[in-house]
Amino acid sequence: MSLSTVAVAEMGDRTQLLALMLAARYRRPLPILAGVLCATLANHLVAGLIGVRLGRFLTPAVLDGVIGASMIVMALWALKPDSLDEPVEGREQAGAFAATLVAFFIAEIGDKTQVATVALAAAYASLLVVVAGTTVGMLIANVPAVLLGKAFADRLPVRTLHYAAAALFVILGALFIYRALQH
Repeated sequence: MSLSTVAVAEMGDRTQLLALMLAARYRRPLPILAGVLCATLANHLVAGLIGVRLGRFLTPAVLDGVIGASMIVMALWALKPDSLDEPVEGREQAGAFAATLVAFFIAEIGDKTQVATVALAAAYASLLVVVAGTTVGMLIANVPAVLLGKAFADRLPVRTLHYAAAALFVILGALFIYRALQH
């Protein structure tokens, strides 16, 4: 659930655009991918810990209702195309890894994949499985972007991917709301 939710939601997301930009700038895929992995693990672990804490204070019915509503909101958010508001002007001496680590961690704050990680961690018992799933989902979306660069981005059916992500979030939201009503 975590893997597929984030992999679909990440298509065309600003962090995927950031990965494309970093790949074009540094032309060193391994340090960029290592930076994406480390930043995503750190960011999603923090988000997951917040989700676990929130999940402990809510009854199952309220938790399912809140998660369902947040998934519906994320569906609407997925329909809004992302863009990089400002280019990342990392220092050349920082290197591809450091620039990617910092840029990705910051770009992921408040992103829909981070919000999804909070909701999934609140809903499911295993924090490590949720974080692993969301991190692998992030890598599934970003590895091709880094390896294939701009040529890949020009061929992505971004609008279709946004609709697919929105549909997935609506389905998940409806399932959680249904569960909330069953309590």
